[in-house]
Amino acid sequence: MPNSTNNILHAVSGYQTALDHQEKLAKTGTDYREEKGVVANTIATLHPKRLQLSVIEVINETPSTKTIRLVAPTGSLPPFQAGQYINLFVEINGTKTARPYAISSSAKQLDYYDLTVKRVDNGFVSNYLMDDVSVGDTFQSTGPMGTFYHNPVFHGDDLVFLAGGSGIAPARSMIEHIAFKRQQSPTSTHRMHLIYASSYQNDVIFEQELQQLEQRHSWLTISWVISRPESDYEGIRGHLSAELITTLLTGEPATFSDKMFYICGPTSFHDYCAAQLTQLKVKARRVRIECNGPPKNPQDLPNWPKGLAPEQLINVSIKGQGSFEARVDEPLLNSMERHGYSTENACRSGECSLCRVKVLSGEVFNPDEAKLRSTDKDYGWCHSCVAFPTSDIEIMI
Repeated sequence: MPNSTNNILHAVSGYQTALDHQEKLAKTGTDYREEKGVVANTIATLHPKRLQLSVIEVINETPSTKTIRLVAPTGSLPPFQAGQYINLFVEINGTKTARPYAISSSAKQLDYYDLTVKRVDNGFVSNYLMDDVSVGDTFQSTGPMGTFYHNPVFHGDDLVFLAGGSGIAPARSMIEHIAFKRQQSPTSTHRMHLIYASSYQNDVIFEQELQQLEQRHSWLTISWVISRPESDYEGIRGHLSAELITTLLTGEPATFSDKMFYICGPTSFHDYCAAQLTQLKVKARRVRIECNGPPKNPQDLPNWPKGLAPEQLINVSIKGQGSFEARVDEPLLNSMERHGYSTENACRSGECSLCRVKVLSGEVFNPDEAKLRSTDKDYGWCHSCVAFPTSDIEIMI
């Protein structure tokens, strides 16, 4: 057994180099002080807490969408998994806030990150990025993060991506990644069926590029679905119902139970698609969902307090710091930021838990997106990015 373990360790890339370096240090009689900080610095390079970014190009994709191309003035950017995001920090009219955006560019080049931004009705940050950002502007962001990416060990090689609107951003990066992997390994059997839903024909993001990719790669199939087409549109119309998904995937080599489904789009889109896959009896472990922010109308969700109007105002008190009024249908983190308070945050979708605050008194509504741990519930913590205060509350940040 020891010999077997030793053989396995020597097969690990870099293991022998580490042994040789350790032997060299031992011969010099070192106390290893010169090694202090090396590991921490290496980790910081690969997984930085903050990035300084500069806009080098703004690309008009559709009437409602732009791609912002960002570089690091100091050199190359950290590596990322295709499908991951960065949390972009902005200041708009004195309000400091942030939003997560999937990196839509290829993970195989690190000269720049592309962030593809779609205008949202009454969107605070999306409208600012669409209207006010130009070449030369600078931003700060987190390093790449998130778990929405293809894991070949657990996800298999038959992939279906359901994209809605700007949810095409991580799909584009994943397609580029699979193309690279297949180029490196001609025996690879990875394939993807992209089902891309858009409201209007002129709002299909990356349309020509995706068509070219499909023509170039036999392993890639793309189905286009338009919900509000022109009268002369000859493609697929409507929404991604269970029946339509079945029709589009019929005849493919893998059964539904062998496919891995990825869903990305507005909250209403991924909730709807998840329900359709449930109808098709797709197991939850075969579905990956990238959430795009908190629910828009929390008052329509199950367990919302009866009779509580969305426009009702309540008082939020931050222990030892101050207080302010907020609407009950606004996420707690958003209202905090509007009044000059904040906490560390990244996903703004209830998953990463960085924005946790402790509720000392009062009530908050936590939708399913909150992904609260049992200990959070037991000790009064909430994820402020998706928590809605439903009474006067006191919190600790």
